[in-house]
Amino acid sequence: MRLFVAVYPPDEVSRDLRRRLTGAGRLTPIERWHVTLAFLGEVDAERLPAVEQALGLVTVPKGTELRLRGGGRFGRGRSTVLWAGVDGELGQLHRDVCERLGLPDGEFTPHLTVAYRDDPGVSLALDGYVGPPWSLDEIALVRSDPGEGYTTVRSW
Repeated sequence: MRLFVAVYPPDEVSRDLRRRLTGAGRLTPIERWHVTLAFLGEVDAERLPAVEQALGLVTVPKGTELRLRGGGRFGRGRSTVLWAGVDGELGQLHRDVCERLGLPDGEFTPHLTVAYRDDPGVSLALDGYVGPPWSLDEIALVRSDPGEGYTTVRSW
């Protein structure tokens, strides 16, 4: 199974961003909007209990204030990812998750992917965007099923 660890913004935060992006271009489905803390890739089912146990040891800084702000892009052409930036301290949480899972904790740019193609309308709509604040309350282990979507396996 393909797994990642994520923070999901509350529905009202996602809806506020969605309103800002109305008519801006082809977006990823709002129900998939999340901030990836760590990507595990393919994990055998028998390793799942160990992954869950490791994530249970992560200190989630509940109450940390987060906010979507502005945006940016990764890649070029057909490989472009357009994203909304995330204000708030997630770096230590990212490092803790990676350490517990034995993953490298390379460069981390907290973001929420909104589109997978270069679209000036989306970029323009993200420019200057400041979303409502929210408090971090949990992290989630998420399974990605290509063509079907995401399923939360467990949250802490």
